[in-house]
Amino acid sequence: MPVELTSFTAKASDGKVQLDWTTATEINNSGFEIERSFDGNTFFSVGFVKGNGTTTEPRVYSFIDEFEFNATQSIYYRLKQVDYNGSVNYSDIVSVVIEMPIEFALGQNYPNPFNPSTTIKYSVPQNGLVSIVVYDLTGQEVATLLNEVKEPGNYELGFNAAGLSSGVYFYRMTANDFTQVKKLSILK
Repeated sequence: MPVELTSFTAKASDGKVQLDWTTATEINNSGFEIERSFDGNTFFSVGFVKGNGTTTEPRVYSFIDEFEFNATQSIYYRLKQVDYNGSVNYSDIVSVVIEMPIEFALGQNYPNPFNPSTTIKYSVPQNGLVSIVVYDLTGQEVATLLNEVKEPGNYELGFNAAGLSSGVYFYRMTANDFTQVKKLSILK
């Protein structure tokens, strides 16, 4: 066997799948073609990660697969290990379930407090106009972060508050009949 694969895992998070694998040794390893399937039988290539040629040292690899999905579904992956001479070997198949959100949700920004950038996560279970707006303590709108139609899914957006002064602010998400408000703090 040209590559001794010791682990291969898949983890779903925020609409992405992170694949991680480790090798104990490699001989003549050009790299790994990452293949995805929606039925566990028909696979197609979604990326390539360069190998380390020949080594007796353990190596750690990872690949993030981002794609559009519109329902809760199982996804299958396998690695196609390719030698420099063109011969190939396949790993075992791993699977992961991508889940669609079942309700609207607005997450707490992270980090909080922050300077000057933070990330806000939110979930949308059905098509619709989604708005996320930042307000100061007096209720004045200071930034519109999002105002667009979104498909169902889990999302995150960045907020750069370089133009705002230190203090406490609020951000509000509205979508269909859903409204939620969270507090954020800018520390400069």
